[in-house]
This record gives sequence, C-alpha cells and structure tokens, in this order.
Amino acid sequence: MFENFNKRIFNIPDDGFGSASINARIGGDGPPLLLIHGNPLTHASWHKVVPYLEEKFSLVCVDLRGYGDSIGPEDGGRDSINYSFRAMAMDLVKVMEELGHPNFFVAGHNRGARTAHRMALDYKTSVKKCALIDILPSHYIWNNTSADWADSSWHWLFMIQPYDMPERMMAGVPPEYFIEKKIAKPGKGLTPFSSEALKEYIRCFNWKTIRGSCEDYRACATSDLAMDTEDFENKNRINCPSLVIWGRDSHTGKVYGDVLKVWKDYVAGELTGGEIDCGHYVIEECPEETADWLLKHFSE
Repeated sequence: MFENFNKRIFNIPDDGFGSASINARIGGDGPPLLLIHGNPLTHASWHKVVPYLEEKFSLVCVDLRGYGDSIGPEDGGRDSINYSFRAMAMDLVKVMEELGHPNFFVAGHNRGARTAHRMALDYKTSVKKCALIDILPSHYIWNNTSADWADSSWHWLFMIQPYDMPERMMAGVPPEYFIEKKIAKPGKGLTPFSSEALKEYIRCFNWKTIRGSCEDYRACATSDLAMDTEDFENKNRINCPSLVIWGRDSHTGKVYGDVLKVWKDYVAGELTGGEIDCGHYVIEECPEETADWLLKHFSE
C-alpha cells in the first residue's frame, strides 16, 4: 500500500485543544487533495482509491488525532472538545499549511467526512471544494434519531458513555474480535477489506486509539452538537462546491432516504452527488467508482 508515498509526522502545538502528532502519507502530483478516513480505520482505508488519483493530485492521507499512528491528548477536555471535529480540522489545516498548501481540496469518509464538514465551515478560504462520503450532518442525525438508526449505529450510543466504561469493554476483547464486529456488515462480512488494510486496523486498535475514538464520539454528542446547532441556527452553511456520495446498501440512505435533500439545508454552495452500488465502506468496496466521482468533482 502507498508504495510511491512518503511517511511524515507533523507535530501540532497546543492551540486550545491540546497538542497532537499527526501521521500522514504524502504522494502524487497536482493540486493538493486531503483524504481523511473514518472509524475505526486509518489512512489505509484510502489505499485502493489513491492509485486512480495520484497522477492528478498531490495527495495527503492522514490519520486523525487518536487514530492510526496519530496521537492526541490524553485528556479529552470539557465535553471532549479536544477530540471535536473542530480540533481535528485544525490539526489537518495546519498539516496542509506546513506542506505549503494554504488552499486545497478535501474528501472524507465517515468521521473523516464529519471533519471535512467542520473544516469547510471553519476554514472557508482554505477549502476550495469538499467531498463527503456516506454521512449525513451530525446535527441532523442527533435531531432525527429512530430505532432503525440506533440499530445500525449502536456504537454512537455505546461510545459516548462516560469514561472509562466503553474503553475498558472495548479493550477487554481481542482487537481482531472488536474490529470484525464493528466493521463487518450483514451479507458482506469482511470481504470489502484487503488483508493489508485489515491488519493495519487491528494493529492500531490499542488503548490510545480506543481512548481517542471514544472521546471523538463523546464530542460529537456534546461540544460538536453545540457548535453544529449554533451554525445551523445562524445559517452558517458550506459555501464551497460540495460532493455527497453514499452506498446504496448503507444505513445512510436506507434509514434517512433522500440524502441530497437533507444536505441542501447545510450546503449553500453547489451540491452534487448520488449513490454507489455498495455498502457503508464506499472507498474500499468501490474504489474505482469513488475515484470517478472525485476526479470529476475536483477536476471541473
């Protein structure tokens, strides 16, 4: 994976959210494109997509703070704000600035898409275009929950429980067991994932990652929700051209229906997108189709 890429670590100073160490793989040639992964994954989740993009873009594939080989603060802070999407977005904007990219494209899947959403709100002059893969806005989800949603997104409710009950329970089973139970989907199992990527997810599922990811989910229900609610009420929307794609068999569309209709209340700029014939792990199940959407969106 990433055979033409260089590995680099970026040290992010404490700027109100605790310090962090961000792991990245950098390669390709062209306009800068930041790629962000989801939970409980790492930047390795992009390894099937990057071969289609590396001749067109300078790619920066990162591990979010607390995930993969990135490190975040031990203390999540009040309302877990040190692991909020604002904190994660700030990390990555600093990474891009250090690489000499004050303006760039960004694409994210799952938690990475939520980070990209926040980034597009907080750094409107930095994000030229964004792509959000298989999510709906966190604000919309928390205000439109249901039994169907809870059944498909059980980990949202489990991981927000107070420290350290979910951490201990997640660390109390072998990482191979938890990763399989978390990412395997009915009828698909682990087939979307290459053995190399799966090994990385298992290798990185340690106490540091468990701690950081639980704080991430706690923040989503507290500090992030407060920020999102303020933005929504003040009509602060994404202004840049935005792409939204999702899996036809994913819970995103099955639970909520018309995904683009929902996003129209959160995006003021141009909005395009559609579904792909796959499940939630779009970038690993259908890398070529994902790349086609991204190439069209970021090249126009």
